[in-house]
Parts: sequence; structure tokens; C-alpha cells
Amino acid sequence: MEDAQSAPAYGRTNWRRFAVAVGVPAIVAGGLVVALAEGALAANFTISGKQFKLSASKLVGNGFTQYSSELDTAEGTVPAAMSGIESATLNDLCQSVAVGPVTLRIEAGGDPEHPVEATNLLIGMSELGGDATFENMQIGLDAGTLDAAQDEAHGASGGFGQQATKVTIIGLRQQAYYTSASTFTLNGMSLKLHVGGSHECYAD
Repeated sequence: MEDAQSAPAYGRTNWRRFAVAVGVPAIVAGGLVVALAEGALAANFTISGKQFKLSASKLVGNGFTQYSSELDTAEGTVPAAMSGIESATLNDLCQSVAVGPVTLRIEAGGDPEHPVEATNLLIGMSELGGDATFENMQIGLDAGTLDAAQDEAHGASGGFGQQATKVTIIGLRQQAYYTSASTFTLNGMSLKLHVGGSHECYAD
């Protein structure tokens, strides 16, 4: 099949309280991104509401924040754990989105010397798994005061927030609604459409 591409978008409100329900509070990035001019996050985006999967053998991120939010869809809002990261590298990245019998799958960063690279990431996720190590972690901060990642990667004043200077995740698996980045370099990228069968990055 021929290559194809798509890009989700973003809208936000906030929760007063937030319980971390994704197993480990971490940040990941995908290949279907909205590039933001000069790193500025535009408000009032509407997402499709369709989740995509991402896996990687290793992610290393510098400057990490996490807080609660809701994402706007045409049908209403969905809750999401929002995470920001100032810069990141990912090895063996795979991202997939299935729509009916068709799966769009992206792979990149298979060469250990040339991983996927990203800056000023912002992700709205629903599930995250992997073995995570955080450096200089702070949990229970006011979400409006988070400052470990880029300026826009914080929540509303009074909300639950956490941050760390560095995060490393081994065996990353994630489901997300939205990803944005100032730059996203997919070294060794392969993008394919698959029809029939299971071609997602991992099984539920």
C-alpha cells in the first residue's frame, strides 16, 4: 500500500483533583504530531477522540512534567493525563492507529546510534506501561507551578502536578489521544498502511 499520514489536535480544560491511574507517571512521544511554531502551544484544538498506540524499547527524557486535563472532541470531552518533556530520545519507536480493517504503522529509531529525537513534547494519554526511573522527582505540586519542562507544559492553578529533571522508561507501551512537538526527527522512518490482520505495535 502507499504511505499515508495524519495529525491529531488538542483542546484543554482541567480537573481539580487528579489520581495517577496510568501505572507509572511518564511521558512518551509519537510520530503523528502537530508541529508548533517556535514551541508555542496553540489553544482550543479539537481532537478526533481516536487513540493511537506507541511502543519503544527505551525512552530518555530531560525535563518532565505531568498534570491532569480534559481534551475536547466533537462529541464532548475525554479525561487525559497530560505530560510535557523538554527533549527526548526514543529507540525502536513504533506507532500505530487502527481504523476498521486498516492500520497505519510508523517505525523509526531502529539504529541505536540514530534514535528518534524530539523537543517540547506535549502528550495527552490514557494508558502508560513500562519500567520507569525518575531523577529528582517531585509529586503533589500545584499543577500551575510546574516548571521542569517547556513553559506551556503545566496545568491549572490548584490542580495536582508532578515533575522530574529526567525520566528513563524501558519497554514503553502507551495509548494516547494527542501528541505535539516543536521538532520531531524520525531517523530511519518507515510508514505503511496495512489491510487485514493485526498490525498494531502491541496487543491489548
